[in-house]
Amino acid sequence: MSGRGRRGYRWRRVGMSMNMAEGDTLISVDYEIFGKVQGVFFRKYTQAEGKKLGLVGWVQNTDQGTVQGQLQGPISKVRHMQEWLETRGSPKSHIDRANFRNEKVIVKLDYSDFQIVK
Repeated sequence: MSGRGRRGYRWRRVGMSMNMAEGDTLISVDYEIFGKVQGVFFRKYTQAEGKKLGLVGWVQNTDQGTVQGQLQGPISKVRHMQEWLETRGSPKSHIDRANFRNEKVIVKLDYSDFQIVK
């Protein structure tokens, strides 16, 4: 999968080829975002972006000053959200890096909404 990021640079997911069937495949992925991501409405914007894309999952602050959560939905929408988490975030945030792990194909969604966990 390749395309242009929001900031205009080219990006490519290594090892990912995409066809129509794969675009409908449901996946789940855990994430953790590092940088200035607390106290800048990052969770609220993450929830809004996830809902806009039709994703489900959750987002929460950690005691280490990061934001973590889980995304679930069609692979194409999850990829879009991963890019958003890596490059955009909330207007006042500053993202140093985004870690994604435990990616797996799922048969059904585990959540019915995108929630902020307090």
